[in-house]
Amino acid sequence: MPLDAWLALVIVLAVFPLMAFSRLGPDIVLLGAVILLLTLGVIEPAQALGGFSSTGLFTVAFMYVLVASIRETGGIDLIIRHVLGRPRVESGALTRLVVPVAALSAFLNNTPVVATYIPAVLSWSRRLQLPAHRLLMPLSFASILGGTITLIGTSTNLVVHGLLVERYPALAMRLFDLAWVGLPVAVVGALYLVLVAPRLLPQRRGAASAFENPREYTIEMEVDPAGPLVDRTVEEAGLRHLRELFLVEIERDGNVVSVVGPGERLKGHDRLVFAGTSDGAVELQQIRGLVPSHHGASSLEKEFKERRLVEAVVSDQCQFVGKRIRDGHFRTLYGAAVLAVCRGGERVAGNLGQVRLQPADVLLLEARPPFIERHRQSRDFLLISQVNGQARPNHEKAWLAWSILVGVVALATFGVMSMMNAAMLGAVAALASGCCSVGAAKRGLDTQVLLTIAASFGLGAALESSGAAATLAGLALGLADGNPWLLLIGSYLLVALLTELVTNNAAAVITFPVVMASAESLGVNPMPFVVAVMFAASASFLTPIGYQTNLMVHGPGGYRFGDFLRVGGLLNILTAIVALVLIPLVWPF
Repeated sequence: MPLDAWLALVIVLAVFPLMAFSRLGPDIVLLGAVILLLTLGVIEPAQALGGFSSTGLFTVAFMYVLVASIRETGGIDLIIRHVLGRPRVESGALTRLVVPVAALSAFLNNTPVVATYIPAVLSWSRRLQLPAHRLLMPLSFASILGGTITLIGTSTNLVVHGLLVERYPALAMRLFDLAWVGLPVAVVGALYLVLVAPRLLPQRRGAASAFENPREYTIEMEVDPAGPLVDRTVEEAGLRHLRELFLVEIERDGNVVSVVGPGERLKGHDRLVFAGTSDGAVELQQIRGLVPSHHGASSLEKEFKERRLVEAVVSDQCQFVGKRIRDGHFRTLYGAAVLAVCRGGERVAGNLGQVRLQPADVLLLEARPPFIERHRQSRDFLLISQVNGQARPNHEKAWLAWSILVGVVALATFGVMSMMNAAMLGAVAALASGCCSVGAAKRGLDTQVLLTIAASFGLGAALESSGAAATLAGLALGLADGNPWLLLIGSYLLVALLTELVTNNAAAVITFPVVMASAESLGVNPMPFVVAVMFAASASFLTPIGYQTNLMVHGPGGYRFGDFLRVGGLLNILTAIVALVLIPLVWPF
């Protein structure tokens, strides 16, 4: 291999462990790799920036706007309220959950579907007296299965199709072409989730049960009206820098002061709520002017319009991952106070300020009402939902948002215009009709995914132009002994393994030129290999880190890493068998 090929191969191989095991986001890792390749002269500027002009990338961006319009108008909530109902048995509940979620995910991005469903499912499970962990993993897996049914089901399908059209314009696919394989895969997967998966899931405590008793993680004290703390600020009273506790809120005359600042002045009979350890009660009792509160119900069990109790799932991209809550100044940055942390279904014990946050931790926060909308699209949190909050109301434009999406699907299905043009027209219609504001559209764009896709194109171009892809293809052909079946299985397994460790878009785009070079060298139809890459990139069932929706349910469901291996492993095998049997029948070699 020439030097450029070796450089491209070494850099690409270094990218995968960096994305899998470092705290750097995949977009940062991939952009850094592209810059390095450009600096070393392996690729030209046009190749480095080629991903930013991809039709697949722009189609994904326009679809994000359409999804934002449905979310903003409460369109998904409308579906949830009509389909969940009150089933009598667990299998009935799973059917009511899995089938609609898979159907929605065939046309909408999986992440907002799951994010909207999680609070509703938690509330629904309490009504049915069914453990939430029996429902949340099937929820995530159903969304992944549904994404395989259509070309717009996942961003990966759109991006790989864009690569296919650039290479072979005559092989462009229609919206529902994937359904010949995707529908059987989804049906088999759904039956597995309803009939088999519940038998494999052990008992787990979710975040909701860990947070259900406020007295377990808070201490309430009262300001003695005759004591020395009256009219002193929180700072002056020495309540700002306690070792074991945080002052969260003050209940005063039927109202509440939430996320208390250091300058807040104390009044007689103020009821102070502290979050932390029970050992901290000893520290509080030594402060003159504070007496134990005996007012019955915990302050956190009361409703106040000035504050919200919120559950937030920590993202793997959160800037606080690995940091202690106190050192990171969490309250200052977010305007929210941490009341408790749940990890693996159990509340994290000990000094709350010393807890180092990890991805998928569930935080119980006290915040002011604007917090939810302000941080709903934050990269620091995978999911933010109000504790015991009701589903968002059905806005009158929900039907219009759904109609626009149906119109986009119809235009693309009947070949009136390309998928990108239809999505672009739909995004414009959503903005013009008021279904989605410009601000909501901007917040709905997942810039990390878009940058990851664009940068992946640069790495794929480096492998192809340097000759590394052709060399790797030759090795693959040697291992497959020239057999297209073995090459198809090997391609599927390679992408499926990579997608469990890194983002599915990167796994698909980077391996695409290698797989295509292998098919071309063998002289067979490339379509089976293209479709295999699409399906393998979606087969993210083995780990909670392989797909964002898995990470979203990991904390609220109280799951452990082994739960995904146990339930997702068999699902991976089933979907692989169905896909690999059907793909060559629909698209012969």
